[in-house]
Amino acid sequence: MRKDTPQLSDFLCFAIYSANLAYGKAYKPILEKLGVTYTQYIAIVALWEQDRQTVGSLGEKLFLESNTLTPILKKLESMGYLTRERDPDDERQVVVSLTDAGRKLRQQGLEMDLVAATGLEPEEFRAMQRGVVKLRDNLRKHAQDNT
Repeated sequence: MRKDTPQLSDFLCFAIYSANLAYGKAYKPILEKLGVTYTQYIAIVALWEQDRQTVGSLGEKLFLESNTLTPILKKLESMGYLTRERDPDDERQVVVSLTDAGRKLRQQGLEMDLVAATGLEPEEFRAMQRGVVKLRDNLRKHAQDNT
């Protein structure tokens, strides 16, 4: 193999992909205790931040299409964590709201803070988070500009 041939470890996309897998493994025991998946959990977190939002606005925040988000919301509804109802002012819109059980899950989920597990100092953590968000936004813009 040539020295100038990029190795897998040289790819930023692989570093982010594998970091995501590592996050998933770190979250797994906590999420299992709560009885939800990571995607279900982040939907609930988004509703803690802003309850009573449309499926469309929730999907935008989570970067999920409606056909991916709807089954997640149906499952959370069947678990008693949220309700879905048509907006009386616009029947085309479905409004998602947390139930008391969904709000109580927040207290149980507070242990999900894995900042210490990253081994990063607080400022390093904030800089990393800002950098990853900038990367994500730039890549999304690039993809949008090239479609």
